[in-house]
Amino acid sequence: MKIVIAPDSFKESLSALEVANAIEQGFKQVFPNIEYCKVPMADGGEGTVQAMVDATGGQIVECQVTGPLGEPVEAFYGILGQTDANSRRTAVIEMAAASGLHLVSTTQRNPLLTTSYGVGELIADALNNGIKHIILGLGGSATNDAGAGMIQALGAKLTDVNGRNIALGGAALATLHNIDLELLHPCISECKIEVACDVDNPLCGPRGASAIFGPQKGATHLMVEQLDQALAHFANVINRQDSPYIKLGCEHQAGAGAAGGMGFGVMALLAATLKPGVDIVTETVQLAQHCQDADLVITGEGRLDGQTVFGKTPMGVLNVAKRYNVPVIGIAGCLGDGADAILEQGMKAIFPIIPSLQPLEQVLIEAQTNLTHTAQNIAAVWSLSLNRI
Repeated sequence: MKIVIAPDSFKESLSALEVANAIEQGFKQVFPNIEYCKVPMADGGEGTVQAMVDATGGQIVECQVTGPLGEPVEAFYGILGQTDANSRRTAVIEMAAASGLHLVSTTQRNPLLTTSYGVGELIADALNNGIKHIILGLGGSATNDAGAGMIQALGAKLTDVNGRNIALGGAALATLHNIDLELLHPCISECKIEVACDVDNPLCGPRGASAIFGPQKGATHLMVEQLDQALAHFANVINRQDSPYIKLGCEHQAGAGAAGGMGFGVMALLAATLKPGVDIVTETVQLAQHCQDADLVITGEGRLDGQTVFGKTPMGVLNVAKRYNVPVIGIAGCLGDGADAILEQGMKAIFPIIPSLQPLEQVLIEAQTNLTHTAQNIAAVWSLSLNRI
C-alpha cells in the first residue's frame, strides 16, 4: 500500500515539508508499515523555492543583491537536486526574495522608484552557476517597472534620447528611448525560462499592472496614471526595436501585467513562457509518477476556501491524482467560505485541524500537533473502510 503526501505550506507556521512530515507521523500511528511518499508542493508563490528544493533534495543559494529601493538585501534562490527532462540543471527563483513588498516599509512604498534589479542579479548568479533552466515565481513584488531593472542587471542598456542610462524604477520608463540587448548575459540565450503566473491581467489599462496592483504597492491615483503611461511607453519602445532577441506584442497577452509588468518583461525580453504555478511545480517534482501507483493522496494548505479551486496547490494535486483514479483527501488549517467547491471537483473529503477556538498565535504554535492528530484520525477512519472491503 502506498500513500502520497503532497501538501503546500501552512503560511506563517509550517513549511510544506514540515506539513508532510506531520501528516506522515499521524498516519504511521495507524499504518506503520506501508509506503509513504512525501512530495512538498507549492503554487508558484511564497514558499515555492523551499518546497521544490525539499522535494528534490536540492540546495538553497544565498547572495546579496540590490533591493527594491536600491539598497543591498540578502536574498536566495534554489537549485533543484534533479535535472529536468532534457538533463538541464534547474534553478527556482521567487521574485519576492529580491524585490518583494515585504522588503519595503509601509512608509517607503513608492512604485515610481522601486526596481526589479535584484531579480536580474539572482538570475545572473544562477546562470554563472551553470543553470540552463530557470523557474521564476511572480508575486509579492514591490515593483512596477515591467522587469526593466531585471534586464539592466543582466547587461541590457536602457538609454534615454541623449544616450544616457535611464534611472531605476517605474517612473523612469517614461524617459526610455532605446534598448540594446547586445551585452545581455551570454548564457541567457541557452537557458529555458518558465514563469509561474496565476493572473491574466494585461500590461496596461483598467485591468493592467498599475491600476490593479499599484495601490497595494503605495501608488496614489495620480501615480497609477503616471505608471500606466510609463509602461505603455516601455512597450512601444520595445515594439519598435529591430532585434532578434525581442518578442513583439506581449503587452496584450494574459499575465503581462503580473508583478508590476514583470510578466511582460520576461516574455518580451527573455522569451519566457508563462504557466500556472501549480502546473509548473507538479511537473517539475514529477507528481504524476508518484501518484500513478498510489492508493491514497493527501494534500492541503493553510486555508481551504472557494478560491482553492482556482489554481491553488490542492486543486493541482487533485487534478493529477484524478488521472489515475486515486482518491484525494485534503487537510487545512481552517476551512473558509466556499471550501466545498473542491469536493464538487472530486476531492473525497476535507478536514480542518483546529480542535477549538484559540487565539491565532496559539493556533500557529500548535499547528504541527493538531495536524498530526488530524492525520491520525483520518487514517483511523480510512482503516475502517479498508476492513470492510
